[in-house]
Amino acid sequence: MKKTPNNSAKKPNELTKKQAAVLQFIENYQLKNGGSPTLKEMRIKFKVSSDNSILKHLKALEHKGHIQRSDTPRGIKMLDSIRNKLDMANELIKIPLMGEVAAGPTSTEEENVVGYYAIDSSLIKHAKDTFLLRIRGDSMKDIGIYEGDLVIADRKLEPKHKDIVVALVDGENTVKRYISKGGVVYLKPENKNYQPIFPRAELYFQGVVTGLIRTF
Repeated sequence: MKKTPNNSAKKPNELTKKQAAVLQFIENYQLKNGGSPTLKEMRIKFKVSSDNSILKHLKALEHKGHIQRSDTPRGIKMLDSIRNKLDMANELIKIPLMGEVAAGPTSTEEENVVGYYAIDSSLIKHAKDTFLLRIRGDSMKDIGIYEGDLVIADRKLEPKHKDIVVALVDGENTVKRYISKGGVVYLKPENKNYQPIFPRAELYFQGVVTGLIRTF
């Protein structure tokens, strides 16, 4: 009698339900934390008291080619699927450098693109509205913004009280802290040797500073 093939039999590299659950937990953990879970964390997750029960599943996953391990507490190497997702999440975006802006006495600057920098997308909220400016002067040094630094600014953000802003005040560009209190609006330097700037005629916000890049 001819035997009928048993289609329900598992293929050699097919995962059991428990192995698939362990692999899914590793994937989720790596994506959230940028690293692998420890044996203890996996024991807690799957409510088992012995490392051996977890190691059994890890050895099976390694044998079937789903993970690679080393002898460290977080020894599961980053999965290719997670590495690809993280690379996509942290892709680089070209942001224009718009020249220098005064962080000392204000000075008129033409807003021309002088170059581009590749910035991690995780640092950017609105790519099309983001630009870089190089700081000149020391009026913001008390909060760690120094001459030569590049500040990341976003045109789309609405300035709020105490934000660091790129502003055009009475025709001159500057980077200062925006103060709006009791109906009074002015720009505050972060250096005791400089006086606040009170607009005489006009104040336009060109962007809110969201980050800083420094090279040595």
